[in-house]
Amino acid sequence: MPVTSARSRRWVRGLAPLALVAALFGAQTSAGHSADAAGSLPCDLYASGGTPCVAAHSTTRALYSSYNSRLYQVKRASDGATRDIGVLSAGGYADAASQDSFCAGTSCLITVIYDQSGRGNHLTQAPPGGFSGPATGGYDNLAEASAAPVTVGGHKAYGVFIAPGTGYRDNSTSGIATGDQPEGMYAILDGTHYNGGCCFDYGNAETNSRDNGNGTMEAIYFGNIKVWGYGTGNGPWVMADLENGLFSGVNAGYNANDPSVSHRFLTAIVKGEPNHWAIRGGNAQSGGLSTYYNGTRPNVSGYNPMKKEGAIILGIGGDNSNGSAGTFYEGVMTSGYPSDATENAVQSNINSVGYTASSTAGGLTPGSKVSLRATTSCCTTEYLKHNSADAYAAISTVTSSSASADKSAATWTVRAGLGDASCVSFESVDKPGQYLRHYDFRLRIDSNDGSALFRQDATFCPQAGHNGQGISLRSANYPSDFVRHYTNNAYVASYGGSHTWDTATLWSDDTSWAVSSPWA
Repeated sequence: MPVTSARSRRWVRGLAPLALVAALFGAQTSAGHSADAAGSLPCDLYASGGTPCVAAHSTTRALYSSYNSRLYQVKRASDGATRDIGVLSAGGYADAASQDSFCAGTSCLITVIYDQSGRGNHLTQAPPGGFSGPATGGYDNLAEASAAPVTVGGHKAYGVFIAPGTGYRDNSTSGIATGDQPEGMYAILDGTHYNGGCCFDYGNAETNSRDNGNGTMEAIYFGNIKVWGYGTGNGPWVMADLENGLFSGVNAGYNANDPSVSHRFLTAIVKGEPNHWAIRGGNAQSGGLSTYYNGTRPNVSGYNPMKKEGAIILGIGGDNSNGSAGTFYEGVMTSGYPSDATENAVQSNINSVGYTASSTAGGLTPGSKVSLRATTSCCTTEYLKHNSADAYAAISTVTSSSASADKSAATWTVRAGLGDASCVSFESVDKPGQYLRHYDFRLRIDSNDGSALFRQDATFCPQAGHNGQGISLRSANYPSDFVRHYTNNAYVASYGGSHTWDTATLWSDDTSWAVSSPWA
């Protein structure tokens, strides 16, 4: 199975009282503890409620109080080596320091998200299906491992950052609901990272990666697409992807009780049983859950009874539709239809661990002006600028005595990412309306033509600098490529890839930029 990213251009019944007590106790536990009270983690609570987890995925923490094994695997670009990232202690949080040391000076991709349930329902690189992905052999891209830093339980951790074209899947599972069998699921997501692409899902899907008709899926969807269904406001919404329909309630299309949500950390829930299903959601940082829908299956033919097939997807649709964006931290799937009381106890536990956003690397604030200085030893007086003779970007020395035109060309206005508002875009100061973007891997400035491709090409996601200085800027649509200078020109480059500008030599330095005061 390929484990590379593409670089070809264009290409959740009753809950026992003891468990409720445990959940409340867990909610009062200090978020800095390495684990909550025994029996209070999500899959312990589901088991106590008679609806055990049959899949449990997280890159941030254990979901059982006894779990003391691997959470996910990363693959290093420099040599192709892999490392399993585990927990700091039983029932505890991810050992992010292990990832940081392993990936230092290079980049890493998340290759496996391990199932903690013991059933072996691991998520790996999604294969082609009704739609092909951008990676080798039509597979989807893998997530860049350091793209979604977060603090949970007082510990550094990383989420799974899904850019368009990225996806994970398991088409051969154990214990996942099929047919009209009851099930539940929840996911913790970044409520500010979404788009209108199809489809950012987590849950039950077809086992052949194709659209097999109405009712062959049951998954959580999050985003603001309105093609099939939507709720109040402009979105985003938590909906259910049931195949050939994203449903916000009983009706196809609009359902007034499904609200737009804006929590930085979102708890999203979908559950279903014969001719009955529900959508619930809430703030993962504090407070309870709201029920957005609870009733019969949609009043459209094909959804009663359901025909679920039992695969598991993350970040994509059932047919491998992969135009979506989002960030996943943890989630489970259950055997049986969980009670609201069980889910409320799970939400209490989620609140207790204290999910907190990490500060944006480099302090890039939309609306501010910056200059970006190279940190490679050869070039510490050189800045990223656009050329005067053509549209290409390069690095060039800029000092206080430089011409005003050169100072302006080396100054950028930071904008919310055109293709992903959780990232950034750079508008030229002296050529307003023109943005830094990559085209055939080369960086240049161009006017926004309004296309989805341009928006993605002109969006870069900042993270800590690969060499420990400043920031590195990851391409939003090529998750293993970073803004790099090479022979004074500027590219998006992977570590040790097939092009000359991908060379491993000085890669960590060349892809690290100091955010400086604007020259103009």
